Amino acid sequence: MYHDIPISQPDTAEETNAEQTSLQKLDGVEELARRFYLDYVDLEGFEVNTELVNMFPAAVLFEHGYLPLSRSGKQVTIAVADPLTVEPIDELTAATGFFLRTVVSPAGQITRHLREVLGVGGGTVSDLVAQASGDDSFSDLSDSEADVENDAGASAVIRFVNDLLGDAVQQRASDIHLEPVEDELAVRFRVDGLLQEQTVPPDIHPFRTAIISRLKIMARLNIAEKRLPQDGRIKLTVKAREIDVRVSMIPMIDGEGVVMRLLDKSGAVTDLSGVEFPAAMEHRWKNIISRPHGLILVTGPTGSGKTTTLYGSLSEISSPNTKIITVEDPVEYNLRGINQIQVQEKIGLDFAAGLRSILRHDPDIVLIGEIRDSETANSAIQASMTGHLVLSTLHTNDAPSAMTRLIDLGVEPYLVASTVEAVLAQRLIRRLCVHCKEQYLPDTTATEYGLHSDQPVYRAVGCRDCNGTGYRGRIGVFELMTVDRQVRDLCSRKASADELRAAAVSAGMSPLLESGLDRVRQGHSSLDEVLRVCSSDEESSLQSLQQD
Repeated sequence: MYHDIPISQPDTAEETNAEQTSLQKLDGVEELARRFYLDYVDLEGFEVNTELVNMFPAAVLFEHGYLPLSRSGKQVTIAVADPLTVEPIDELTAATGFFLRTVVSPAGQITRHLREVLGVGGGTVSDLVAQASGDDSFSDLSDSEADVENDAGASAVIRFVNDLLGDAVQQRASDIHLEPVEDELAVRFRVDGLLQEQTVPPDIHPFRTAIISRLKIMARLNIAEKRLPQDGRIKLTVKAREIDVRVSMIPMIDGEGVVMRLLDKSGAVTDLSGVEFPAAMEHRWKNIISRPHGLILVTGPTGSGKTTTLYGSLSEISSPNTKIITVEDPVEYNLRGINQIQVQEKIGLDFAAGLRSILRHDPDIVLIGEIRDSETANSAIQASMTGHLVLSTLHTNDAPSAMTRLIDLGVEPYLVASTVEAVLAQRLIRRLCVHCKEQYLPDTTATEYGLHSDQPVYRAVGCRDCNGTGYRGRIGVFELMTVDRQVRDLCSRKASADELRAAAVSAGMSPLLESGLDRVRQGHSSLDEVLRVCSSDEESSLQSLQQD
């Protein structure tokens, strides 16, 4: 069952897949203002009068996208995104007694300022407090195990949770973190890989248990269980987009903490071009995944895009003549023409068990979501030795460490050396906003990393389209190690990761940091962002490469 989460005022920039279209829409707002003979007000950098905003009903402001700007006596200037909606203006006039003078501003700016002043879900908090004050049973919900659906104040809780999820989708968040802190509820969204703290209305704190209970109901979890971790899933529909939410709840000292990972199925990468490999590396990778057998690994930390790379690779090599079976936890996106199996450890269907079974189905290509233990590692090695192409992921910091990691998991060194064909390590770095990035000449610090002082590069600034961060979206940096004779020999002798890295670099492997610096030279990202993501070990490897 899908839960419909409406968004009444979408962010203008979020409605487009291209930055230039966003600018055209912004110009359209100015044209709209001229057509109705109204003033256009750019709210970038505008400081909102919090006291003035609090004089108006928050629910109406959020629902229709209105923002009070200034007051002169009984006249209040209010920014609107759509000057055609006149009925709410009359409603606000009757509710406040102010004469309202309307001006036109971009919807995204209005929503952002309202969120900063009133907080996430600020449009429903007043209803929540009002229902709670008028119903004694609702006030007990925070300390009870009652079903939120049967409570008199449930509608306000439901609307708040819907607003919370809708705001997260609107801000392009990949994760939502709800963290109990004493008597408060902290809310943070992970956007482009970084956590951003969200303003939360203080009136919402007494209802945090009711909110968590509502989330448990949506995820079909046991609302009475507060002592053990629980995992579930929620299916949402936001503006005709299917969003799959993976919910994890963990009991903490001050209450239950919730983390929700949002997967936008409509934005899934369905081909290899969506991974955005460098041209030369993409050609090499296509040759590698076209091999008839062997083990191919993609490594990196959680959230580095490993699954996206594997899905794009499977789409590239999928054909009616090839049978592909995957074992995943969870199945993030459904791929047409590919047989996908969901791991269910409660009934004994783990990666190793799934792999043993699917080999009887005569697959040509097998994808294992992750190699976590010795049994799965050995099963993957055996499958690659019996004529199957096996793709999987490992949690290592770089490509050479994958070889030593397999040995640590109990695989014989000679088997690792003979079966692993290639290892791809990757990270995601934030992409510079195309509207505000600033060109400059590298200084002494930047030239130490191989950037030329006469070659302009870009840095982050911040504007309306990127919410002042200077970045919008992410792009990958990669380190591709193909296993040649020298690497196989070193692996058979249980060489260290440093020795394997030295051999791979001498054979032409470009380190992660160098890949990031190429993104800087191309104007896709900044040096600060690359250095934030890449580790000191990678810096040492690059410096050694430059010295050689």
